[in-house]
Amino acid sequence: MSRLGKVALAIPDKVKVEYKDQAMQFQGPLGKLTLNIHRALDVKIEPKQVSVFQRQESKEANMMQGTYRGLIKNCLEGVSSGYKKELEVSGLGYKMSVEGQKLTLHVGYSVPQIFMLPVGVKAVVTNNTQLSLSGVDKAVVGETAARIRSIRKPEPYKATGIKYVGEHIIRKAGKAAAGAAGAPAGGAKK
Repeated sequence: MSRLGKVALAIPDKVKVEYKDQAMQFQGPLGKLTLNIHRALDVKIEPKQVSVFQRQESKEANMMQGTYRGLIKNCLEGVSSGYKKELEVSGLGYKMSVEGQKLTLHVGYSVPQIFMLPVGVKAVVTNNTQLSLSGVDKAVVGETAARIRSIRKPEPYKATGIKYVGEHIIRKAGKAAAGAAGAPAGGAKK
């Protein structure tokens, strides 16, 4: 049995939760979310908490119970406080700007890269180099950040590119540093 899946989740203040026809509706101060529940599970909503139950004992239901409890937790947190991912660009002439749902990236290509933000994701650019993405759906915010990062991944020699704020890039030594350590002095041959 899933031990964590049996633990009830507290419903935050100002959040409404409804369950009907294997679908849960979450409505909070930041927006609305819908989650379809697996057929092997059932949900019980009490005044201040939500619990996930297995309809019948099976291996599949056991696996899904913990997974869907986590998804419900993400939805409750998303509509009440939201999710945020921060990215930054580093490199000579690298910058970005946002207009509505259109993100423009100047990241070393001959033409600017245009990225259309999905519905429900808000973007704010500060100092032309830092991007803050926010939204109610954890998966959509995380996937959007990963897709933007994949436009120009940070390279290991100069660490230029798009990276998450606080991400550590493992640096590699260039050819000169590698050649000096392993080459014999004076170019002598054996």
